[in-house]
Amino acid sequence: MKRIKNILNNNLLLKITSLNAVVITIKLMISLVVQRVLAVTVGEAGIARIGQIRNLIQIVTSTASLGTFNGIVKYVSEYKEDNKSLQGLFSTTFIFVFVGSIITSVVVFFSASWITKELFGNLEFLNVIRLLALVPFVIGLNRLFMGVINGLSAYKKYAKIDLLGYVLSIVLLLVCLYYYDLKGCLFSIVITPIIQLAIIFYIFGSIIKKHIKVKELALKVPFAKEILAFTLMSFISTGLLNYVELDIRTMITNKININEAGYWTAMGFISQNYMSFSSGLFTLYVVPKFARIYSGHAFKKEVLNIYKTILPLFGIGMLLVYIFRNWIIAIIYPNFTGMEPLFKWQLLGDFVRLATLVIAHQFWAKKMVTSFIVTELLSLALFYFLSKYLVLQYGAEGVVMAHFYRYIIYFGIVAMAVWYYFSNKKNDEFKNE
Repeated sequence: MKRIKNILNNNLLLKITSLNAVVITIKLMISLVVQRVLAVTVGEAGIARIGQIRNLIQIVTSTASLGTFNGIVKYVSEYKEDNKSLQGLFSTTFIFVFVGSIITSVVVFFSASWITKELFGNLEFLNVIRLLALVPFVIGLNRLFMGVINGLSAYKKYAKIDLLGYVLSIVLLLVCLYYYDLKGCLFSIVITPIIQLAIIFYIFGSIIKKHIKVKELALKVPFAKEILAFTLMSFISTGLLNYVELDIRTMITNKININEAGYWTAMGFISQNYMSFSSGLFTLYVVPKFARIYSGHAFKKEVLNIYKTILPLFGIGMLLVYIFRNWIIAIIYPNFTGMEPLFKWQLLGDFVRLATLVIAHQFWAKKMVTSFIVTELLSLALFYFLSKYLVLQYGAEGVVMAHFYRYIIYFGIVAMAVWYYFSNKKNDEFKNE
């Protein structure tokens, strides 16, 4: 027992992984209950509509913050001891968030009717979209402050904020669902960022004040060039991805039926639950760590260390999910029997995806904009066109098959891009000598 404790104390990756695992396990247990309540209450069609609003919120998150999150993580981790650079960074990101939020709010508000029809086929949920137009600035501030937390690798604070925010948002969702059915559920999802921002101030407020000195902020954007690169990367990784998912869900609804769209969305929710074990790991550990690595040898060593630490754990977890898939469906999604064939392809794809994302975070850590854009566009194109082709033959199962094939190819492309980066760097150093 003492030996295990010493290993944990001396390994930041294991510390973050173990603490994150505790938080995610609690969230997972709560989520199982909530997903069952939603499945029984709103059915396959309701699950599909919840998927639509969540994808839209992810797009709004990207545009409201102008994709500053990963840039903040990178530069806070690099300049946390340099107050002047930090204030320049925060001046830039506050202006980015303000501009992005205003534009997003205006576009969403005046396009509310069109967005509602595109997502839901009618205007039943028009007021939900109008309400969404009021919260982009809150969403933008959330991303900014969470970027600071991740950049400082304050994983204990992150865990508290993550867990408390999740619990309160679930309480709100269940209350709204009870009184207002599906529409109430959608309303609760839209206003959840307000709760999250309040929790960030409550738990992390003193540290935010310490690092973000309001009196030293100015209407200047000294980090504009650096942050714009992350803006572009975020629009592609978050904006385009969620647009593709929205389009695919609409395609399944139109070409097959909304129940099949609900099966695929429910499978995605299960995937998000177990993949969330890795989300904090990337921003709290991987990006800050990769940002300080400058040689191919050190990068390879760190990647192998990460793989040895997390892939066996995820592999065992995913295998258990597959073995107990019918039990999971019966408990969480009763009557969603059409989900069963989706598990194999989704789990295989997610395992390869996890291995790929570890390497791909080098793009964020080293601001490899061109490599990121090219590889991400190829990945999204593969997913989109493979889904369009396979869904006609296999229904919703075709989409998860496309998910697996996409990440097999994407892994090879990303590995080659990172190898090329370090090869060029090595050649440049040799020439300079």
